[in-house]
Amino acid sequence: MALADAGPLSLGQLSVWHDIRDLPKTRRHEPNNVAVWDLPPGTGLEAVRAALTALAVRHPSLRTRYDLRNPDAPRQWLPDDAQPVELTTVAPMEGGPAELSLRLAAEPFDLGRQDGWRARLATEGRTADGRRAPDRLVFVKHHILADAWAQEVLRRDLLRELAAPGTLGVPALGPADLAAEQYGPDGLRRQEAALDYWRRVLDRVSATRLSAPGDAPGEVVQGTLRSSPALYAARALADRAGVSVAGAVLAAYVRAVGRRCDSDTLLVQLMSANRFSGRWKDLVTSMNEWVPALVEGVDADLTTLARAVHWGSLRAVRHGMYDVTAVAALRARVPRAPEAACAFNHVAVPHADAGDQAPQEAVQVEPTVSFETPFTTIGPHCYARSQEDGQTLTVRLTARDTGRAQCAALLWEVHDALLAAV
Repeated sequence: MALADAGPLSLGQLSVWHDIRDLPKTRRHEPNNVAVWDLPPGTGLEAVRAALTALAVRHPSLRTRYDLRNPDAPRQWLPDDAQPVELTTVAPMEGGPAELSLRLAAEPFDLGRQDGWRARLATEGRTADGRRAPDRLVFVKHHILADAWAQEVLRRDLLRELAAPGTLGVPALGPADLAAEQYGPDGLRRQEAALDYWRRVLDRVSATRLSAPGDAPGEVVQGTLRSSPALYAARALADRAGVSVAGAVLAAYVRAVGRRCDSDTLLVQLMSANRFSGRWKDLVTSMNEWVPALVEGVDADLTTLARAVHWGSLRAVRHGMYDVTAVAALRARVPRAPEAACAFNHVAVPHADAGDQAPQEAVQVEPTVSFETPFTTIGPHCYARSQEDGQTLTVRLTARDTGRAQCAALLWEVHDALLAAV
């Protein structure tokens, strides 16, 4: 392709690139995400292949490659023409789709030479009563191709196409279209406003950070809290404070971190989805960016704190689309620019279509904290990612230099604070 066929990355793509550009070869798989999607009973290989091809026609991000030869000025090529998707079936294996997922996700993508996704049709053989088990699609993609919201758009569109071939129609907008808007006059004005917001926040805060236990410097641990009572408590707190469940969980989280930092003011990184415009809401690309929020009065009662983080979060995400390279340059000019004490992301995905999923059986999950080996260590040094499935609150904490004991203690403090608030 000629250079004229390439354009700038969108701000979300650039944010991903900024996080991964210096990864050594041994870690280039870490930006990959994997999903396992249940398929309608009786779905055959050719039907899935045709639906995936239609999906690639619909969403340009699945056909986009990148010119990364100059890491300081990455570009995206115009999307390739859609080609029939190659799809293979993988027979049952020990560990099932979960093991297959890890194996496929561990293979890095060459973003300059290949599309940033791969899929395999996993067959489960027969059930105990001799019936053929439903097949599943294992879908692996690089984070620059799609964030969590966009991944759910892909799943939803795939099922629609399987149910009614030809449903997806003409190509949708792609990341190059978003980049063109972001670097137009209005977009550049919004970028400057976001940069000014960063300046104001950095001028008001001093450095605060969790103390390291010192037993394993640089070690990253990952613990996960799962609890049904915590979800009910978060909902009750959210209703009383007039905020979202995300605001309720964030309040409990910054309370726990603030007390361990011995500080009543925290600089918190929040993940902004940046999908507030109807035109871009269901765009398949990565649009997430970290944005700073200053939380004051961490020791206030949890209802008051939930309201404070709610309004502070709204102010922050208004400036969620920015040039990460410009912010890096700003931080370099600010004497002793502080790092955030912690980071938080409440994951939300598009609502499933009616009838898209079978009704869930009511399950009460007793509070537990478990540990797992993190697939990726990219990201902030103390990062909580919360999500709910309608019955359970899950909070995953990935933390560097904290050790397992402090990681578990933080998660239990979040849990107990929510329950005590109601």
